Amino acid sequence: MQWSHAASSDDAAPLALAYQPCCLCGVEDGMPVAVGEDFEYHTSRDAFVAMRCGSCGLVYLNPRPADSELDRIYPPTYHAFQFNAENFGLAHRVRSRLEARRLLSYCRRLGDTPRILDVGCGDGFHLQLLSEYGRRGWKLEGVDASERAVQAARDAGLDIHLGTIESADLPANAYDLILLIATVEHVANPSAVLKAAAHLLKPGGHVVVVTDNTATLDFRLFGTRHWGGYHFPRHWNLFDKRSLRLLAQHAGLEVEMLSTALSPVNWVYSVRNRLVDRHAPRWLVERFSLKSPVSLGVFTVLDGILNALGRGALLKLVARKPRHTADAIQADRQPNQSAPVEVNGHA
Repeated sequence: MQWSHAASSDDAAPLALAYQPCCLCGVEDGMPVAVGEDFEYHTSRDAFVAMRCGSCGLVYLNPRPADSELDRIYPPTYHAFQFNAENFGLAHRVRSRLEARRLLSYCRRLGDTPRILDVGCGDGFHLQLLSEYGRRGWKLEGVDASERAVQAARDAGLDIHLGTIESADLPANAYDLILLIATVEHVANPSAVLKAAAHLLKPGGHVVVVTDNTATLDFRLFGTRHWGGYHFPRHWNLFDKRSLRLLAQHAGLEVEMLSTALSPVNWVYSVRNRLVDRHAPRWLVERFSLKSPVSLGVFTVLDGILNALGRGALLKLVARKPRHTADAIQADRQPNQSAPVEVNGHA
């Protein structure tokens, strides 16, 4: 198999690319496992290579689009910018109920006035659910690097910071719960993101990470080209249980729970990508989308069975910031005490 970039036409110039090693190990001995294209949004004619780290098993895009290409690979039609009932109908209603139940399960141990941060919040879908189904005293905030997404969330009345969790002016040791739902797969350096989250958490606070799972049947069936979890070229780092646990441990977090969760999305898009790649009729392709209740329903049942066997399409990690850390010591210092202690690069 030839692992190279496909030529681009004049009306779809090649993307600027950046090379990266494994974000967990820092090594560059990855082996190619897949090559694919942007089957969903057709933002370029480039082909993209997914590598698997020989040390930790992380699957990552290398090379990936450069940061300067973010506006191109996330076009205005990107679903996270407009995931609402008007555009997605029944799928939106069903997903809203499912996600609300999941979100509330993450909040069971919170008090009446916790501070919650949603990282990579998009248009504020999860924050809106927490606002609707959560308690009145919850202080809800989001952070996202997309101006379009932030504006949409602010228009909905949400408190959103523009930027990344590393760059935004957010207070340390302040948050009871930080959510990273469908976020870590989109960033170049998930380790830096988790370390920043740990810095912002109160001692004893929790972070929840939900991301695609590479240890699945759909990955085994479609993983050489069409797997929906690749989301070429927008998913840059993809995990299994082992690599996700390592990610949390590198950030100094204590893993309390690591399991799988069901989702039909990767199944639906795996089939769709194969159909698109084979130039199937549009009417058939459209039977497999986030607007197709039949295909979503069928694959929800299938992935529900697999999830019961510990092989669900998503990974769900809950990790805690230790109560006795250098960050906590810094927060408790009196003005006359000595210089602050450095933790994870933060003073």
